[in-house]
Amino acid sequence: MSRRTNLRWFGWVLALIIAHAASHDARAQEKKAKPVLASDKGRFRVVLDGAAVGTEEFEIAFQGQAWVARDATDLRVPGSGEMKANGELQLTPDGAPLHYQWSAESPAVASGSVDFSDGTAKCTSNLNGPKPIIEEFHFGDTRIIVLDNNFYYQYAVLARLYDWGAGGEQNFHVLIPQDRTPGSLTVKSQNSGGGLAELLVKTPDIEIHLFCDSSHRLVRVEVPSSRVVIERE
Repeated sequence: MSRRTNLRWFGWVLALIIAHAASHDARAQEKKAKPVLASDKGRFRVVLDGAAVGTEEFEIAFQGQAWVARDATDLRVPGSGEMKANGELQLTPDGAPLHYQWSAESPAVASGSVDFSDGTAKCTSNLNGPKPIIEEFHFGDTRIIVLDNNFYYQYAVLARLYDWGAGGEQNFHVLIPQDRTPGSLTVKSQNSGGGLAELLVKTPDIEIHLFCDSSHRLVRVEVPSSRVVIERE
């Protein structure tokens, strides 16, 4: 084989290697870029001890550079009066929180916001005091779940952020903005029957059961210790 032929053969092999590498990188980028969240819109019914006590209208959609999840909750719990609340959570394409804001009226009005950056959450709460309460919580990474009081759509976000392919027990940081309380939780998939996939969410204080359809869309939440069920209408 001549030197020219050898060089030509080497060039073909090199071209094939480059083409294969480019194809592999493209597939890797496509897999990496695949969004973990999904658009959703609906209405949850809140049931306490078998009686309907409220509703939540919610929507999750991609807008501009971020995912935006927002809701409006209306609760009428016997003995506690009426409570109205609104929340909006902004997340990066891979599900890390960017900004959260909330307001509640029951009957006093309160509001607050949280800005997230590099694993730090800066919370501002307006609780009818002389000035806002400002606190910072440091989590160390961006794997943070916002699960605020009376906002159930946030469990739909959690169900999407769980890695169903990997399965097993997975750990997340958690923040409850209205209580200004940081913590941690574990999420684990388990068999539930009835054609639904189940996630068991556990903190040191409570267990919550999330039931999802085959596309991991949240359809039901059960909190046995509180006798509360949240179900999609």
